[in-house]
Amino acid sequence: MPIVVRILIYLGLGGVIASLGAGLVFLTRDGGRSRRTVKALFWRVGLATSLFLLLMLGIATGVIHPHGIYGGH
Repeated sequence: MPIVVRILIYLGLGGVIASLGAGLVFLTRDGGRSRRTVKALFWRVGLATSLFLLLMLGIATGVIHPHGIYGGH
């Protein structure tokens, strides 16, 4: 797998974890009374969806070669 793809995957995972942490911080500080928590969780869902689509595109184009249940190469 090319290094650029690995970097994009790691950045996507890092973004998902960071937005989840931000949502937790906003929830505890604001007590759920502001929209910052909703925005952070919205970003998390968007990043997770984008990462999933990136992985599926990589598998479909042959850039990423899965292993495990597929009996990979």
